[in-house]
Amino acid sequence: MKKFSTPPISFRNLAMALFLSLFLSPFASIAQVVGLDNWYNRETTKSGQPFHYLWTDTENSGYSQWGELFRKQGATLTTLEQAADKKVLEKIDIYLIVDPDTTTESKAPNYLQPEDIKAIRNWVNKGGVLVLMANDAPNCEFTHLNQLAAEFGIYFNHVSLHPVLNRKWDMGAFVSLPDHPIFKGVSKIYMKEISSFELKAPAKPILAENGVVYMAESKVGKGLVVAIGDPWIYNEYIDHKMLPEDFENLKAAANFTEYLIGNARKVK
Repeated sequence: MKKFSTPPISFRNLAMALFLSLFLSPFASIAQVVGLDNWYNRETTKSGQPFHYLWTDTENSGYSQWGELFRKQGATLTTLEQAADKKVLEKIDIYLIVDPDTTTESKAPNYLQPEDIKAIRNWVNKGGVLVLMANDAPNCEFTHLNQLAAEFGIYFNHVSLHPVLNRKWDMGAFVSLPDHPIFKGVSKIYMKEISSFELKAPAKPILAENGVVYMAESKVGKGLVVAIGDPWIYNEYIDHKMLPEDFENLKAAANFTEYLIGNARKVK
């Protein structure tokens, strides 16, 4: 009669693998969760549908293509339809606040409140990655946004710079790009009608032109804050549906996405 036996070492290995999967996996590295604000930016169409800088917005005004870049990096996307607090923030690793509403964009804007700002500051200190993307004046609510940004040495100027007339695309070109991971392998990007920055320590410029800062970052505690004076990589300008082929917004957006994920905390 044929005898079958399992070597003791294999059994022990199997038992150890089972133990690791059951008891140690909760502590292992997991995919980052990217939370996109839809509270401070809460615009709707005439029919009442949410739009403008959202994962679900596939029109020129949306972030659907940026969402795909995050997914390709293994991230999970979520939309935050409430004010920031400890419970909301502890569920995400990257938090995107884009173009907070003015009174012309919403009848009752949801402004950043002191308790929101405190929660966000504490979350960043513990390792959160915060992205603040404004717009040019008068298309962004700067007063309360700056109350948050000031916690990290950043101040958005209420201006509109880098104007572009009609389709004279090169009026919005940045070609003197810095040695920064966001611009690795990138020689030309497009941004138009942008706010600029005043910075204090620990904030530092990422992208500047003729002494004017358009992108900045601040490392605070275990976290990172990146600020940009424009929504920048929404669908209209992330690929070449609108832009000439020599603009590399898509490559820069992929780099930016990788940079954010690389700086997000790996363990819950």
